[in-house]
Amino acid sequence: MTRSLRRGMCAGILGLQAVVLFLTGVVTIGMTDLGVVTSLSLGLGLALLCLLAAGLLGRPVGYWLGWAVQLLSIALGVLATPMFFLGVVFTALWATAFFLGARMDQERAARIVLEEQWQARQSPEPGAGG
Repeated sequence: MTRSLRRGMCAGILGLQAVVLFLTGVVTIGMTDLGVVTSLSLGLGLALLCLLAAGLLGRPVGYWLGWAVQLLSIALGVLATPMFFLGVVFTALWATAFFLGARMDQERAARIVLEEQWQARQSPEPGAGG
């Protein structure tokens, strides 16, 4: 059984996004009036949400959670303006990994079927002299 390319690509995006969201929590300490504990909790919570979503990508709920992370990343721009931009960038990366990865998985599955059919046609029939 082969691994899903979509799952791997989406997990990679969520892993990178976890780092960015944690660091956003650190940056918001100086940019907002939230306080140190609230800012760090926000960044750490979003980072853990990313990692949870990445861990659940074997199930459909993991992808739904990944989309929710993207929306929260953009919404974080209300507290830290640069997150509007970073949220949109990560959402674009996520969407690319999600849709392109699914297409690549479908194409790979079709190729495997075609290769098996080709192999079946190439193998000599039993009883054929050789």
